[in-house]
Amino acid sequence: MHCSFTSLKKAVAICCIAAISLAAATIGDRYTPSERQHWSLRPRSNPPVPTFEAPEDRAWVRTPVDAFILDKLKKTGMQHAPQADRRTLARRLWLDVVGLPPTPEQVRQFVEDKSPDAWTRLVDRLLSSPEYGERAAQQWLDVVRFAESDGFEYDTHRSNGWEYRDYVIRSFQADKPYDQFLREQLAGDEIDASSHEMLVAASFNRLGPYRKNAGNQDEAFIRNEVLTEMTNVVGSAFLGVTLGCARCHDHKFDPLRQKDYYRIQAFFATTQFHDVELATGAEKEDWEARTAQAKKELADLKKKLKELDGTERAALEKLVGEKEKQLPDPLPALQTVRDDAAKFVPVHVLERGSSAAPGDKVGMRPFGVLLPDEAPELGDVIDKPRLALAKWIADPANPLAARVMVNRVCQMHFGTGIVATPNDFGRMGMRPSHPELLDYLANEFVRGGFHIKPIHRMILLSSTYQQASTPVPSALAKEKDPQNKFLWSFPRRRLDAEQLRDTMLSVSGSLNPRRYGPSVIVPIEPELTRLLYKPTQWVVTPDVREHTRRSVYLFHKRNMRVPFLEMFDSPDTLLSCARRESSTHAPQALELLNGSVVQGASVALAKRLNREAPDNREKQVGLAFELACGRPPTEAERKTSLRFLQSNPLREFALAVFASNEFLYVQ
Repeated sequence: MHCSFTSLKKAVAICCIAAISLAAATIGDRYTPSERQHWSLRPRSNPPVPTFEAPEDRAWVRTPVDAFILDKLKKTGMQHAPQADRRTLARRLWLDVVGLPPTPEQVRQFVEDKSPDAWTRLVDRLLSSPEYGERAAQQWLDVVRFAESDGFEYDTHRSNGWEYRDYVIRSFQADKPYDQFLREQLAGDEIDASSHEMLVAASFNRLGPYRKNAGNQDEAFIRNEVLTEMTNVVGSAFLGVTLGCARCHDHKFDPLRQKDYYRIQAFFATTQFHDVELATGAEKEDWEARTAQAKKELADLKKKLKELDGTERAALEKLVGEKEKQLPDPLPALQTVRDDAAKFVPVHVLERGSSAAPGDKVGMRPFGVLLPDEAPELGDVIDKPRLALAKWIADPANPLAARVMVNRVCQMHFGTGIVATPNDFGRMGMRPSHPELLDYLANEFVRGGFHIKPIHRMILLSSTYQQASTPVPSALAKEKDPQNKFLWSFPRRRLDAEQLRDTMLSVSGSLNPRRYGPSVIVPIEPELTRLLYKPTQWVVTPDVREHTRRSVYLFHKRNMRVPFLEMFDSPDTLLSCARRESSTHAPQALELLNGSVVQGASVALAKRLNREAPDNREKQVGLAFELACGRPPTEAERKTSLRFLQSNPLREFALAVFASNEFLYVQ
């Protein structure tokens, strides 16, 4: 069946017309007016930008962001913080936009540039820098739970998973329109199956963990798990709804029926795994020979097992297990997807989400609450089904997608979005702190062709972003907003795990700036690698120069996160990470004292200080503070540091600098 998408676009455009009568309960695909009136499901409003009479207020409003923020502050009787000093702003902007600290010379140039457009030029420069794409991509990789292994027991590696990471970095760097970015990931293979880039983009559909069961396979169960992963991420990443909560029953809080879940799943009914071989003929021939030999040895051992019992059998079973681990790893392949109508299996509503308990059959359809009552399904099979789904999600009339994405941009700059639960715009999520600003940004996003950099720019040029992080007495004294959700000052926050590692490498002068390409496996404690299913699953990259590349290029293994990154709250990759936690606990202090990453960076920083300021403790102390904190030391810090260096080596001083609060936090 072929279906024009026009009917769905029209349906979404009129999604919230209150044309149904009040009812005590919903029946079938009917929705009450209250269900349709939840704030995130209503069409975006067109709020006017607030204006102000007082000259000091008009002077403070640099972008529309400020107008909405100031309007809320005035209505709640609060004041905004003063502007931060230029050194603080420089370090904040570099760490925020590119994830790396500025050099002392870059800070000095900005501080001494008195032209009125100095900040604007700096913002534009950093948004255009190649490092911006690496920094912006990290948040998206969190959201889509990017990893390069399957997880579960075997945790098999996905040899070319890094290509998706590079695709994301390049997309953000090029400011690819978000609607295009979305379509390519959901349906790149349907857009152009001959394009390697589109197949890489479509590998998004295979990012979830994948269970490989030994022995007899329950094909229906495994297929259901695959479809579940494909479906759930649509809700969390693109729509900001907890769609997965409707897998086993109607959603307990949001107007999502169980049928809605399986109707979205039906868009993936013809989607099948597709591995594009990348090995040469000679590599394939060698792999087949080694695999055949290993399987023959295994078969011989298993045959002997039938003849043994007791201690001898136990010993042989152990040997069989070791031999299974020695089977050659899969050949390099791009793991993507394609449509295969011949393998179509109808989608049924599953009782309690169990593949063993199928109920009513359903066809493809978006959420019923965004459509007229009793809207028809598209049917079982249509041409390019995932592209149809992507077009509905990216349609400007969809009330969710644009709001969700601009909220993620706000979160990147302030630590918390306008909606503090970025993957949940439902009733159990937080309500927006500034709903008018959220709609204004979403409207500008759509009007601007879904380009993300203009939204970044509007925020970064605002007075709101340039505030000091010092507390405002009126706000704290009156206890009106202890969590700073109204942004009366800049929210001070700790560097995330990747920022922290990358900043240490940058400050110490050991960062390898090489971009793109296969991921790097860095050395970790052998006690950890011995816990893996196969020793070959953590083969350290032989070129030691690669070990100091940016963290976004490190290998993402589900069953073995890099310990330093894990210690500082990098997420696991089993579920979508909407927002990083920022915990504080004793093992972090121990890591900052004894960890291999910090120790290595401290030695490198000491060498740099000796190289750039030889035999001059005064200059070494000053340079260390400028590199790490973006400013010279105070007189008290200078004296304390010099006194410390009288009885301690330079690397110990470097270690203390890396452990300082000012280094660890964005002010």
